Amino acid sequence: MAGDKSRGRIIFHVDVNSAFLSWSAVKRLKEDPRAVDLRTIPSAVGGDVKTRHGIITAKSIPAKKYGVTTGEPVVSALRKCPDLVLIPSDFAFYRECSHAFIDILKKFSDQVEQVSIDEAYMDMTGREAAFSAEIAAGERFPECAAARIRQEIREKLGFTVNVGISHNKLLAKMASDFAKPDRTHTLYPEEVPAKMWPLPIGELYGCGRQTADKLTTMGIRTIGDAAAADPDILKSILGDKAGESIHRKANGIGSSTVRVEREKAKSYSHETTTSEDITGENFDHLVPPMIAHMADKVAARMQRDGVRAGTVFVVVKTGAFKRHTRQRGLAVPTCEASVISETGLQLLRDLLLGDGGLFARGETLRLLGVGGSNLEEGEYRQLDLFSWASQQKMETGERKEGSDVPAAKREEAKHDVRKVRQGDTAAAPAKETGDSAKTASQGGKAAEQDEANEKRRRLEEMMTRVQKRYGNAVLQKGMSRSGDKEKKDPSAGHER
Repeated sequence: MAGDKSRGRIIFHVDVNSAFLSWSAVKRLKEDPRAVDLRTIPSAVGGDVKTRHGIITAKSIPAKKYGVTTGEPVVSALRKCPDLVLIPSDFAFYRECSHAFIDILKKFSDQVEQVSIDEAYMDMTGREAAFSAEIAAGERFPECAAARIRQEIREKLGFTVNVGISHNKLLAKMASDFAKPDRTHTLYPEEVPAKMWPLPIGELYGCGRQTADKLTTMGIRTIGDAAAADPDILKSILGDKAGESIHRKANGIGSSTVRVEREKAKSYSHETTTSEDITGENFDHLVPPMIAHMADKVAARMQRDGVRAGTVFVVVKTGAFKRHTRQRGLAVPTCEASVISETGLQLLRDLLLGDGGLFARGETLRLLGVGGSNLEEGEYRQLDLFSWASQQKMETGERKEGSDVPAAKREEAKHDVRKVRQGDTAAAPAKETGDSAKTASQGGKAAEQDEANEKRRRLEEMMTRVQKRYGNAVLQKGMSRSGDKEKKDPSAGHER
């Protein structure tokens, strides 16, 4: 059972009810007050609304009653509920709602730890004075504090939250997942045997589907079974680290420390366990929308924290519980979902498909993940001049990624590189043009060779000048957006 060290703390876990669905409903009602509230009908966010493909990323409570689950293919959800209303995601608006939600929490406590776009922990220890009126009226603290938080969010922002209360974060998180929506639940250590132990083992926070399947197979079906089990038995089933973790969590043991300052991440990632095995046959149907959804989440968190990733990686777990990873460095660090998604999908195709892929070996997948590492702070950029010039594809007019090099410097670099590419004779052409053919026809092969040699010489001179002017392989590394002063590249912190 949870130890005594945390018994003096009052920890809240505040979780937005069906966040993406609720926020989409709020936006729709703002735009048209006469519209149907999506939360009152079978509805879901995710997939391509027109083609009705992709995966479900959020669903309403009425949709849940039909058996619709987050992460399942849209076609499967539509079979369960043919009248399901599908709506596209809107991450820009979701971030606005998230910021407003956290701002309200910070009015009630200066110790708020946001752990995702739609949930946060609060340390409410010793804050009774702020609720003296409620306490005087006979209401209990901290339940009255939770009620006021829920009311303010509901009235000011138009959506609802659940609040879980306990002495540590694990139990507060478990409590907030009890009956929804717009509810307050407590789960103190003395309440664990009655409220938590009868639950299926799969409902223990941090116990994934495959872990739950392993435990269930061995006769450990409830959280109480895991709490009462010999830790050595759990370790023999799951491994030392996972077995010990499950035993501690099942007994309600967790941290009560609310971290106000978010630790800097070494990487950002999102993983999901699929509702059906992924094989070579259903790869194109299931994987692209899943990776796109996960990349959206990773990009949103990176943009929130002002960082870019220089490396994209993917993770898969096979039916034999073997984990495989692949990664690829980027010429230009990014926090764009499209880049993360496209790169991740390429990595997965290389890992899974073809004669040497995992599918050719008879493997199936139950878990996918995508993420970014090798992070840089958002206000800094490290750019390789020639990779930058290539990626921007200035002549083709293709979509550009913004450069943090000051505008004047950037235009100078573009001009110089363009001259190299276009064969400007005054600057040093980058490639042979039709003039070579003319020279050959007029002066023969010797003249043509002389001209080619001259062009190569001019090219080398030009590239030397460009390198000297903009840096050897690095274009103003760590340059600030607002000026030319160089700064050190900030170090990354701990993995989140």
